[in-house]
Amino acid sequence: MTDATPSGSTPDSAPDYDDLTRDIADVPAVEVITTVAVHLLSAAAVNLGLDKPDSEYKDLDEARKLITALAGLVTASATEISSFHAAPLRDGLKSLQLAFREASLVQDEPGQGPGEKFTGPVYA
Repeated sequence: MTDATPSGSTPDSAPDYDDLTRDIADVPAVEVITTVAVHLLSAAAVNLGLDKPDSEYKDLDEARKLITALAGLVTASATEISSFHAAPLRDGLKSLQLAFREASLVQDEPGQGPGEKFTGPVYA
């Protein structure tokens, strides 16, 4: 039988997290903002059922909340992160807003859909 414990460490010793993580102060704001936006985009897409046909995770109420949060983040940070970073986020946001409109059985009035109070009405 072999010992699976790496040499120089004991099973009870905790990993040195300082060596494993990057100090948050070293992370540029644009990276934090875009990472959060991508997580919101991904979560909203899953809740819209865009991950696969007949998704078991489809939840339009949750998707609405995530899209609205994403719209607020993108709108508020667009001037801070430059068009280079903001443009793809806006495109993803608009795609989610349109997918939400398509998935909804009851259509929101123009300007009343998820995030539209931040982005304005979204049309196909």
